[in-house]
Amino acid sequence: MRLIDRYILHQTATPLGVSLTVVLAALVLERILRLFDLVAQQGKSFGPVLTMAMSLVPHYLGLALPAAFFISLFLVSARFSGDSELDALRGCGLSIRRFARPLLGLGLVLTLFSLALYGYVQPYSRYAYRAIFHAVTNAPWEASVVAGTFIDAGGGYTLYADRMDVTGQWLENVFVHERQDDGTEIATTARRGELELRGDDGQISVLLQDALQIRSVAGKRDAALAFDRLMLGRAFTLKSPLFRNRGDSEREMTLTELRDEWRNPESKLPHSRLKAEFHARLVRSLSLLVLPMLAVPMGMAAKRSFRWQGIAVAAVILLLYHHAVQLGESLAHLGRADPLYSLWGPFALFAAGCGALFANTERRPGANPFEALFERIDDIVRPIRRILPRRRVPT
Repeated sequence: MRLIDRYILHQTATPLGVSLTVVLAALVLERILRLFDLVAQQGKSFGPVLTMAMSLVPHYLGLALPAAFFISLFLVSARFSGDSELDALRGCGLSIRRFARPLLGLGLVLTLFSLALYGYVQPYSRYAYRAIFHAVTNAPWEASVVAGTFIDAGGGYTLYADRMDVTGQWLENVFVHERQDDGTEIATTARRGELELRGDDGQISVLLQDALQIRSVAGKRDAALAFDRLMLGRAFTLKSPLFRNRGDSEREMTLTELRDEWRNPESKLPHSRLKAEFHARLVRSLSLLVLPMLAVPMGMAAKRSFRWQGIAVAAVILLLYHHAVQLGESLAHLGRADPLYSLWGPFALFAAGCGALFANTERRPGANPFEALFERIDDIVRPIRRILPRRRVPT
C-alpha cells in the first residue's frame, strides 16, 4: 500500500469511527430506554436489560454501518476538495479513480464484514434477544413480596402485605385477590400469611391464618367464609416456560440455512419468504461496495459551502433506495414478485447510476451535476435565512 493510500484511509478512519459510534449508541440507548420501560411495567428485574441490549448490537450495527460509511466518505471527499488536496493530487498525475481506490477497497472489506454480520452473526443474536425477552416477559412469580405494594403473582392472583419479616416468608395483614376463568372473583384477607417453597416439586404455596374470604359470582349473592388456616387452592410453579428452538423464523437462519431450507421441498416456511430473506441480505451487503462511487462525487461538489446541502441530498437518495429495497423485499416475501427483479432490480439501478456518476466525474471533473443541484438548493434556502431571526452572540 502506497503512502497516499494510507493517508486517505487514515483520514477516513476517524469520521467513520465517530459516526459509527454516535449512530450505534443512539440506536442502542433508545432501545435500552424502551426495555427499561417494559421491564418496569412487568415488575421484573432490570438485570437482563443490558444483556438484551448487547444482543441487539449486531442488528443495529448493520443499520448504522451504511450511514456511517457514507458520511465518512462524504466528509473526507469534501475536505480533500475544499482544502485543494484533491487538486494537488490531480496535479501530480493521480486521477479521481486513483483517489477513490482505497475507499473502494475499504468498501470491499466492509461488504465482506456485512456478509458475515447479516448472514451469520445477526441470526444468532436475534434469537438470543428473543429468548431473553421471552424469559423476562414470561418469568413466573419468584415468591418475592414488597411491603405496601400490589404484586401480580400470575394466574389471576394479586398479593399485598403491609409488613413482612427479613426473610420475606412471613407476611402480616395480607390481601389476596383471585380472578378465575369463569369470571368469579375471590377476595381474601388474613392477619398473617406464609410463603412456602416445596423443594421436591419446585412449587410455591401461600398459607393464610385468621383469613376471611369473600366470593363474588355473577348473578348470585356474595358468600363470606372465615378460616383459621387457609391454603390457596393454586400452587405457583417456579419453572419458566421453554422458548422455541432457533430456526422457526427465517430471520433466525444463516445464509447457508436459508439456501438449504428453500431447496427443501418439505420446508415448513414458505419458499418465497426464505428466498426474499436470502437475497435481501446479499443486496444490503453489496450496497456498501457502491457507496464510494456516490459519496466521492457528492463530496467533491459539496466542498465547504455546501456541506449541509450534500448531506440532505444524500439522506434523500439513501432513504429512497432503502425503501425501494424494503418494498422489493416485502413483495418477494409475499410471493408477489421474484427477488431477482424486486430486489436486484433496485440494486442494479442504484449501482448503475452511481457508476455512471462516478465515471462522468472522472472524465469531466468540472461538470459535476451535484454542484448545480447544491447551488439551486442554496438559492431556495437563502431568502428563508434572511427572514429568520439571527442568533445574537453575547459580547
